[in-house]
Amino acid sequence: MARVSTRNAPMLKVIPLGGLGEIGKNMTVLEYENEILIVDCGMSFPDDDMFGIDAVIPDFNYVLDKNKTVRAVVITHGHEDHIGALSFLLDKIDVPVYGTKLSLGLIQRKLDEKMMDKARFMRQVTIGEVIKLGRFEVEFIRNNHSIADSCSLFIKCAGLKIVHTGDFKIDYTPVDGEVIDLQRLAEIGGGIDLLLSDSTNAECPGNTPSEKKVGNTLLELFRGCKSRIIVTSFASNIHRSQQIFNAAAANNRKVALSGRSMLNIVKVAQELGYLKIPEDVLIDIKDVKNYKDNKIVILTTGSQGEPMSALTRMAAGEHRQIQIKNGDVVIMSANPIPGNEKMIIDVVNKLFGLGAQVLYSKNTENVHASGHASQEELKLIFSLLKPKYFVPVHGEVKMLIKHAEIAKEMGVRASNVFLMQNGDVLEINKREAKCENSIGAGITLVDGLGVGDVGNIVLKERKALSQFGILMIAVAMDKNKLISGPDIISRGFVYMRESSDLINKTAQIAKGVILQCEKDGIRDWVEIKTKLKSQVGDYLYEQTGRNPIILPIIMSAVSAGGQAAAGQAMSRGEVRNVRVR
Repeated sequence: MARVSTRNAPMLKVIPLGGLGEIGKNMTVLEYENEILIVDCGMSFPDDDMFGIDAVIPDFNYVLDKNKTVRAVVITHGHEDHIGALSFLLDKIDVPVYGTKLSLGLIQRKLDEKMMDKARFMRQVTIGEVIKLGRFEVEFIRNNHSIADSCSLFIKCAGLKIVHTGDFKIDYTPVDGEVIDLQRLAEIGGGIDLLLSDSTNAECPGNTPSEKKVGNTLLELFRGCKSRIIVTSFASNIHRSQQIFNAAAANNRKVALSGRSMLNIVKVAQELGYLKIPEDVLIDIKDVKNYKDNKIVILTTGSQGEPMSALTRMAAGEHRQIQIKNGDVVIMSANPIPGNEKMIIDVVNKLFGLGAQVLYSKNTENVHASGHASQEELKLIFSLLKPKYFVPVHGEVKMLIKHAEIAKEMGVRASNVFLMQNGDVLEINKREAKCENSIGAGITLVDGLGVGDVGNIVLKERKALSQFGILMIAVAMDKNKLISGPDIISRGFVYMRESSDLINKTAQIAKGVILQCEKDGIRDWVEIKTKLKSQVGDYLYEQTGRNPIILPIIMSAVSAGGQAAAGQAMSRGEVRNVRVR
């Protein structure tokens, strides 16, 4: 039989658009010739300097290229960092989404909120099923994670065998009894060309504890407690929620839910059969007042200290139904996502200040178990699969580097380990693999209903506003003649009532600039604004050491009296329907 040459065989491209060098925003593109398969499509939390931003999602421009055919999006599991950006992608292209029942149930909830036709997109698969998507063949393999129905993917294309682990851990005693399918991984091992594997816990030695350890801890904490219990966890951690309901029922307590995402996910999980709530245990948050403290558990969002979350509002005394009181026991059943530590500490301190007893990982063992594999579990995956090439994914740079070191320890040649960044292009066939090119893989910011309309310039302006505030200079002019003003309005710069000398002097300087422009025959309002910004800015920095945003507002004078009134209205913050240039 003649041997087929692979010397000039087309290369499969593997392109991460998110999830490398960061936590969240996971999205990977596999491209062969003009066909694309997308693995996950997630979002991430905004950084502290992204003022007003609701979410960060990948830049989809590469997959929106009209010369490429996107066969499908395949989903490993239903966490927001893997599905949170999907509705935004489906706004742009009509493409089927393949996932397990729970993953699709959570996606459908998001599409319902945007009033999108979910039937156009959803394709449910069962674990173990193999689907054909153009030139790609994908098998869904059960793994364990902090959400049910989580999968690894075994992908075949162009003679290549690829395993993408998704987020995973190896839990021999999972809450639902569904153990990771190590047997299947062993069966396909030995001939794997490429492994892409979760790096989140690559720095953690040993093994990640079983979720059942958390359940046992919760049962002990609930037993004999005379106080009201408040537990916060990730809403999507249905196994954790199940154990909280079980512990409450075992101790004759009712459970009330607080937080929109907790309510939504518990509802979806219950409807789909993934969450079995003991009879008469779940009550409405409004009915908590009808029970004694030792008969109540409140399961709430806010484990990451999110500013508008239910627990944060409780800690600030702003929750409508629940006020923290002396003796409450608050269990933080989650670890901080990197970057959220300060927000969480602030919430913990406020809770302590209100008299609550706060239990969290630093002062109580086994109140949380990670959903990610530690070093010994990662080594086991290498032992089973024996990949030729390896790319660590899903993690910060330090995590990716440590996972790469583990790969080399486990026998992967150093030249076959690729430490990639978002946008790097790994090209691979049966003969070779190389990473020499990259594409644009930026971020898209979601701000309210706006998607991608806020960029670096707006963020810089928001940062400047947060640091020094704004000073507005309002004047009315007829051609190049000053008719009224300048009126000075300060917001977030100085308190005007206590800074009258500074404000008056600023007005004098601004008036002098305009009169000088009038004398020099300058009629270009853009040039006048530039001179106002420069000279007023220099004076304010000299006097205060601050650089507020200076916003000159020049109004076209219809009548002197009319514009004088407009200037007065501006000083009161009441300007409406005024022609401004």
